[in-house]
Amino acid sequence: MSKKPVQRVKHVPQRTCVGCREVMPKRKMIRIVRTADGVRVDSTGKLAGRGAYLHDRRECWERGMKGALAHALKVTLTSDDRTRLEEFMNSLPSETETAGASG
Repeated sequence: MSKKPVQRVKHVPQRTCVGCREVMPKRKMIRIVRTADGVRVDSTGKLAGRGAYLHDRRECWERGMKGALAHALKVTLTSDDRTRLEEFMNSLPSETETAGASG
């Protein structure tokens, strides 16, 4: 008798959104990283530095920008950092835009 191969369940890393505190898979979140050059959006998820995660919703980014993001990254956001992050945030859909599109 031969044994059946055991089907392994793949581990999916979970991360918490600093804006709304909801836990989701890491791949569905946007990583913001603190580097020597300042705070940046990490599209690859592999940049070196302290990271924090946010959903791809503008509401989470607005809440995160009020202070939770800076606290998670252990840094004070400079005006350049804020400008860079706000430009990215403005390209995201708002909750009302996504709700209107699905209905």
